[in-house]
Amino acid sequence: MLKELNEKNFDEETKNGIKFAVFTAPWCNFCQHQKPILKELSNENIWVGEINADLNPKLVQRFNITGYPAFLLFKEGNLIGNFYGYKSKYELLNNLLSFLN
Repeated sequence: MLKELNEKNFDEETKNGIKFAVFTAPWCNFCQHQKPILKELSNENIWVGEINADLNPKLVQRFNITGYPAFLLFKEGNLIGNFYGYKSKYELLNNLLSFLN
């Protein structure tokens, strides 16, 4: 299950462990195609949080999000990596692993 993140719960949800957060927008076609892959990853015990960019402009500004989908990886609340654009499941996993090694 994807965890819905917003300006109120973001810091609390991402402060411990390794967290994978994704900024999406309802009007973004690539985001809509990305969602099934994100759900699949979350069903495989990967924590995935989704932020609706239209509803959370302060988070968009805070992380300088300029395109969607935007992927951010956190470790113990600290941003350790980010990347943009539609990715296949295997591209996502490879990108995540590259930041964790």
